[in-house]
Amino acid sequence: MLEIRSFIGTHDKDWEDERLWSHQDMEISVVLEGSGRFRGADKERMVEAGHVVLIPPDLPHSFHAITPIRFGVLLINGLPLKTRELFNRLVMNGLPRIIALSRLDQDHYERLFREWLRIRSSMLKEPERNYLAWIEILLLFLNEHSHAEQQALSITHAGDYIREHMQNSIQITALAEICGLSEEGFRKSFNKVYGMTPKHYQQMCRLAEAKWQLSSTDRDMQSIAQMIGFSGLHSFSLWFKKMEGYPPTEWRTRQRLYHS
Repeated sequence: MLEIRSFIGTHDKDWEDERLWSHQDMEISVVLEGSGRFRGADKERMVEAGHVVLIPPDLPHSFHAITPIRFGVLLINGLPLKTRELFNRLVMNGLPRIIALSRLDQDHYERLFREWLRIRSSMLKEPERNYLAWIEILLLFLNEHSHAEQQALSITHAGDYIREHMQNSIQITALAEICGLSEEGFRKSFNKVYGMTPKHYQQMCRLAEAKWQLSSTDRDMQSIAQMIGFSGLHSFSLWFKKMEGYPPTEWRTRQRLYHS
């Protein structure tokens, strides 16, 4: 039987668990604000905003605040095997794991989590089916957007900067400074985290934004082009065709062809 408890908890800087706790639930706790310490599997590690702590069932653990802290917590038991595999992908060898979300991805996760809390408190015709779908969405999001290691969190700050400034050209020196790395160290670390160069990452972000604008809004081509960093409509159209195989106007028409 599926059992889920979920909540957002806020504690002051003097809060700590009285002892090590263990339970039969899978636990996913994301630090939304503040910092603290997590203790589990005979290790103690720092956690801060953007960190997600994944705790397998029956594993003793505790949290301790260093500053005022806010958590989004999911406790889940009775997941079907297919959905549980998403959780198992995130943990390693039955041990707790701390992964990092960038600031933008943390904001997106929190919005999803708050919408989940709304669904959880609603009157539904098919509650368990809805619950499973939402838990799968949250787990899929973490699988897609989480990164291991503290260094990855600083690299994702640079990734956030690129996403928020798509209209600007890539400045490797400035991005390396954000991460406290040399240019060569930044390039290597960025490729390790994202599997591509910063320039390629920017191109993928621009393409995703262009496609979203084309499919979900009625903005004109010039506005979309400027939004993602193209001063001229012609250069935007040539770039989009190279990336997608069709000019943006034709791509938009094809998307809407069967919905008109």
